[in-house]
Amino acid sequence: MSERELLELIRSGDPSGMRMFYDRYAGYLTAVCSRYVVDRSAVKDILQEAFIKIFKGLDSFEYRGEGSIKAWTGRIVVNDSLKYLKGSSRIEFIDEIPDSPEEEEEEVMPAIPPSVLQEMIKQLPDGYRTVFNLFVFEKKPHKEIAVLLGIKENSSASQYFRARALLAKNIKDYWKEHEQQ
Repeated sequence: MSERELLELIRSGDPSGMRMFYDRYAGYLTAVCSRYVVDRSAVKDILQEAFIKIFKGLDSFEYRGEGSIKAWTGRIVVNDSLKYLKGSSRIEFIDEIPDSPEEEEEEVMPAIPPSVLQEMIKQLPDGYRTVFNLFVFEKKPHKEIAVLLGIKENSSASQYFRARALLAKNIKDYWKEHEQQ
């Protein structure tokens, strides 16, 4: 069933449409939320609230082609995840960019399993992880990230730089550990 057909089914009042919608998008939206929020119970709460917003908003949603519902629901979950993180006051941001970013030569390494990389991203400090996800996965520029999070643009760039450096270190450590096995 296409997104448009599913949307029409829900708008017609058919309760099976809501269930199908949930089944189709719950996994994706859980993954999106989990990129930002590590606490599983908080992820469940955020998703519950997000689905309420989504179902209330579907009547006024303007369909713009296949993929538009998925993109719209993803933005809702990202925004709700950011609200949670800001509200929990757990994000610490660093305002300064290191004087001389150590531009290391890109080492060619074998691909790292996606599940391992996801876990490494989850282990980043909240501020690093939030900015990293917004910059890499949501393709937001540092200026927009700064506005979203209420921080300076330099803070966003610094968080991204530090997240990337920490991930690079963790990936190198992972490969060193797995080369010996």
